[in-house]
Amino acid sequence: MTIFSKKKLTFKVGFIICGTQKGGTTALDYYLRLHNEICMAKKKEVHFFDEDKFFKIGSPNYSYYHSFFKPHQNHKIVGEATPIYMYWENTIKRIYHYNRNMKLIIVLRNPADRAFSHWNMETHRKRENRSFWEAINEEIENDAKTKKQHRTYSYVGRGFYSRQITEILKYFNKNQLLTIRNSNLRNDPNKILKKVTKFLSISDFTQIEHKEVHSTSYKTTLNNKENEFLYAIYKKEIQKLENILKWDLASWKR
Repeated sequence: MTIFSKKKLTFKVGFIICGTQKGGTTALDYYLRLHNEICMAKKKEVHFFDEDKFFKIGSPNYSYYHSFFKPHQNHKIVGEATPIYMYWENTIKRIYHYNRNMKLIIVLRNPADRAFSHWNMETHRKRENRSFWEAINEEIENDAKTKKQHRTYSYVGRGFYSRQITEILKYFNKNQLLTIRNSNLRNDPNKILKKVTKFLSISDFTQIEHKEVHSTSYKTTLNNKENEFLYAIYKKEIQKLENILKWDLASWKR
């Protein structure tokens, strides 16, 4: 929460949208910037807690992190959105050491659809020239050999949400985590935003209009072979998620 004094304004970041990439975090970031009690970072994706260079020697330079935020007297909470945080090793632990009272929000999407959307984004950025089939198979082969994370070519890896949620719950209580379904945010944003404001202990939004953010058409579609391949990979993962989140994920089982 933001703390005000007569002399100066001091604060800690109180919430983070920490995942998942291509899950709908840009839309949620956009909506939260409309709320007059929230101070969001000057840009989406600050990339502080996932950068090893900030945590190598001594205490992290939190003043640098705080330079991305300009809270005012009307703001009740400060937040940011960097979706790699949920996935990247050591990030959750670093967030915990920064603020043990942090509230974390994650937006989850069918992992097969997320992977395909991720590949399309990297293709559009000219950082990927392989077919989706080649990319996901090579990723699986490389992961089996190196066991290393990759910031860009992690189409399949980022979709194993259960172990990422388990890592979050090693450090934070369940009441510090809000999990949102991508489809619900897209189809009924006002209902979801009501949950978000309750979670953040701020006033409700006025009615907002649905906003399509970073919505681009794909040159190809996820074909049956790719879909069946990914479902075989994620089948047990989806079952784990149903148990952890108490969600009905029948629509992901295809």
